[in-house]
Amino acid sequence: MNKKNTVYLFPGQGAQYSGMALDLLESAAVKSVFDTASEIFSRDARELLQSDADTLRRTDVAQPAITVANLAAAAYLGEQGFSPAACAGFSLGEYAALVCAGIIDIADCLRLVKARGEAMQKTADKLREQCGDAAAAPGMAAIVGLAPEQVDELISKWSREGLKDLYAANINSPKQLVVSGTAAALQEAETRFKEAGARRVIRLQVAGPFHSPLMAEAVDAFVPALEAVTFRDPVIKIFSNVTGKAIFSGAEAKKLAVQHITCPVRWVDEEASIAECGIEACLEAGPGKVLQGLWKDAGMEIPIFAAGTAADIANIG
Repeated sequence: MNKKNTVYLFPGQGAQYSGMALDLLESAAVKSVFDTASEIFSRDARELLQSDADTLRRTDVAQPAITVANLAAAAYLGEQGFSPAACAGFSLGEYAALVCAGIIDIADCLRLVKARGEAMQKTADKLREQCGDAAAAPGMAAIVGLAPEQVDELISKWSREGLKDLYAANINSPKQLVVSGTAAALQEAETRFKEAGARRVIRLQVAGPFHSPLMAEAVDAFVPALEAVTFRDPVIKIFSNVTGKAIFSGAEAKKLAVQHITCPVRWVDEEASIAECGIEACLEAGPGKVLQGLWKDAGMEIPIFAAGTAADIANIG
């Protein structure tokens, strides 16, 4: 394999686990990432990544922690001679991709994900408090067994008929789409999706209705932090969750970062754009194997490898 003709795919929230990336700390480049994170977060990054599972589910903890793990994987890969031709990230993972593409530096990335996680957690908490019952709070659900186009069409039809506050959030694969919505909308939609042929509708254990207009207040809180950071033009190809296509300038990347919180993740489109790059392999640079599963679900012929641990990276190819 040509180590300079790969694409890094950075995972997002949900991929985290306690102790992720700690095995990479033998690397000087990884230690530098951890040192920068410890300074910016005002706490030891090693302790952050060793948080228990319940703590790591919090958006304000998960986003900084996963980003450190993603950046650590990229740094370790670099020491092993890898240099990507392109990069992309799923949801939160797009911030590590912005670093990989040279659009922002590591310190600014970590400042941004800290601010982003706090803004999103605060908005999710407020939405729960307004409901007065955690079970009645807005959230997300995975729709299994319907094509994304079907789900989109159904949501549009139901919206015209009066079912509000239901949104396509993550277009994950030809086999799975995640929706966000109020509790009432999700409950009604579950019945309707099953009647339309969905095999399963799975409520997700997440803090809020991510990638939907219900998170608009988080955007307002996050924008000041975003505006303080300079976004440069990419030095390698990078792809956007919002458009599913390549990002060509720093100005475009910053504009998309504002939309990113409330717009759906168009991962199926993004995978198709990546597959047209002429790369030899994809590397899931960060914790877990979620993106490997989605890549295979899309029927891609380009091989994909885990690259989140030292053992994974040693076995690539």
